Amino acid sequence: MKRAIALIFGLSLLLPGTASAAPLQHVVLAGGCFWGMQAVFEPLKGVTKVVAGYSGGSALTAHYDIVSTGMTGHAESVDVAYDPAKISFKQLLDVYFLVAHDPTELNRQGPDDGSQYRSEIYYTTPQQRDDAQTYIKHLASVKVYSGTIVTKLEPLRAFYAAEAYHQDFMAHNPDNPYIVYNDKPKLVALRHRFPQLLRN
Repeated sequence: MKRAIALIFGLSLLLPGTASAAPLQHVVLAGGCFWGMQAVFEPLKGVTKVVAGYSGGSALTAHYDIVSTGMTGHAESVDVAYDPAKISFKQLLDVYFLVAHDPTELNRQGPDDGSQYRSEIYYTTPQQRDDAQTYIKHLASVKVYSGTIVTKLEPLRAFYAAEAYHQDFMAHNPDNPYIVYNDKPKLVALRHRFPQLLRN
């Protein structure tokens, strides 16, 4: 029997006698240049789409040349769409904190300096906020890092996709010196540390 779905104001309402898969969830993560962030999250099981973009500022300033000034309030970030039945938010946090970036670097990441490269989680649900707070407290209590974790938590207000040439930048430019030196090692670390999270 085919699923019967009523669509009202963009929301799907399940009719009696039908079954539904869990809806996708989103979280926006900032942690340095979005090229590497996108490349790290795309191969994960349960992650359906990763978009590089900007969050924290206005639509008028969501353009690379302006964001690069560090004066817009935006952070380079990625919108991660994921299926919570296949990958948990905690597992995404594992990758974010232990592979994708260094959460102790304030307003910078590696060679990139400025508030647009800050460590920040833009949560979309209260549960994500609570889980992130608990996770950060745990990292601090077991002293995973010698420095203080500076990751900020803010509710997601808006996300603006970056220009087309930034999307899947590593895949299109694997020999770019920045990619080779800064981002490819993250993929090596991901395969080594969390092989169970990777798609075959």
